[in-house]
Amino acid sequence: MLLYGFRITPKEIIRLKYNCQFHRQSLNRFSLFSSTFQHNLEQLFPTQVFLNYSTDSKKHVNVGTIGHVDHGKTTLTAAITKVLQKKGLAKYTSYDEIDRAPEEKARGITINAAHIGYSTTKRSYAHTDCPGHADYIKNMISGVSQMDGAILVVAATDGQMPQTREHLLLAKQVGITKIIVYVNKADLVDDEVLQLVELEIRELLEDFGFDGSNLPVIFGSALEALEEKDTEYGVPSVLKLLDILDSYIPDPERDFNSPFMLPIDNVFTVPGRGTVIVGTIHRGTIRKNAESELLGFDTKLKTTISDIQVFKKSIPQAKAGENIGALVRGIKVKDVSKGMILCAAGSQKISNRFKASIYFLSKGEGGRSKPVTNKYCQQLFSKTWNVACRIDMDANVDMILPGEHGTVYVTLLRKMVMVPGQQFTIRENNITVGTGIIAETLTDINITTSLGKLEI
Repeated sequence: MLLYGFRITPKEIIRLKYNCQFHRQSLNRFSLFSSTFQHNLEQLFPTQVFLNYSTDSKKHVNVGTIGHVDHGKTTLTAAITKVLQKKGLAKYTSYDEIDRAPEEKARGITINAAHIGYSTTKRSYAHTDCPGHADYIKNMISGVSQMDGAILVVAATDGQMPQTREHLLLAKQVGITKIIVYVNKADLVDDEVLQLVELEIRELLEDFGFDGSNLPVIFGSALEALEEKDTEYGVPSVLKLLDILDSYIPDPERDFNSPFMLPIDNVFTVPGRGTVIVGTIHRGTIRKNAESELLGFDTKLKTTISDIQVFKKSIPQAKAGENIGALVRGIKVKDVSKGMILCAAGSQKISNRFKASIYFLSKGEGGRSKPVTNKYCQQLFSKTWNVACRIDMDANVDMILPGEHGTVYVTLLRKMVMVPGQQFTIRENNITVGTGIIAETLTDINITTSLGKLEI
């Protein structure tokens, strides 16, 4: 039988379902891929395929929902799929299917970024539902780094909140320029409150460098849309959002010709087949049987891509911008980590040191109140990885004040794939304190102690 595009037996499905002869971690990873690629473990026959990027003439765009916890991001994502299912353009994905992990269900919040596929009459979309809770911001960074545009969800009952600001900061930092605002729970407040919320959000977006005066703002109720209510704030608000998605977010420019590179977002094992790597192709074109390398966290592994899946369909190749599952030969799941890079053989190298231009946020922007000095050690986030780092000043600079730019030399605790122009974020005590761009990679140096920690 073919499940998720990979051939497995009914016996293996039963073993997965009842967790026989498999670790719970493997089952969770399999379930993640199941949800990501629009399948259910108990669904024995494939459903209609709505996305086939490499053969579909429609443009493919990566979007997602960002915003504060409990403002309705996941409800809106579920509502979009339900509305589009009526048009034959998506498979309905329920709230519970999106927030699939046991801890997510228990806490009622999104923890891992979830990927959902759907189409409009004009485009095909891969939609990332990002976690809003501050405890899971690193998963949000990984999710937003894959987007071409974002839907900012703001509850009319709350207005802007701490993660509203932080998500906008991170979206700006990774290069997102187009934001659509969906003011949720509009049915619970009066028109005067809605006007105040819109004014406040537009001002906030201007503060972060977005076109707050002109970008689209939609008032709606994701819950009413999910309940298929044809009220002002119900289904019509989601249809309006989809129309604006098609028109407001431009077709992304993709690099299909460079050697392929895919930042790994997840990895798991398919019984009887092998290890599957999940992520969005950053550049290039991946083909079956391509000689490849897995790089990152001081690791270099050679492999071959045996199969490629795009939303439950096996395809011979996939291009930049597509979210795929790649079956890799001769690789064990324990040898691969989120944040590593799958790339064309010989096209990339790993390093632990680079020169960068950096900006440290002022206290008013949510950053530090004290200056940054030499040998400043914190966690660095870039693409889908995060690693401890040490930041050193230029030779003639003693410190960088909050609210100022500077040139720094960054050394990572582990060797990673880095390229000039790559953006990164520095976080301290669960807040974003700095954003930067890699200028050039430098010769590796060892700054670890005998215990494997950063030397300060």
